Amino acid sequence: MNQIPKDPVMLLSYLNTQLRDFYPSLEDCCRSLSLDQAETEKKLKQIDYRYDPEKNQFV
Repeated sequence: MNQIPKDPVMLLSYLNTQLRDFYPSLEDCCRSLSLDQAETEKKLKQIDYRYDPEKNQFV
């Protein structure tokens, strides 16, 4: 999907919105959007954000 932001800060905002509005977990979100979950988490870890499954968002 070309609409998924490449910039980590924009990706963070996009994914947290998707998680809040459409997906019960990061796994479901990544599968649906054809994202590599490990790579996505690695990219956001570079800006000090980690996925919190209890909150279902990157914090």
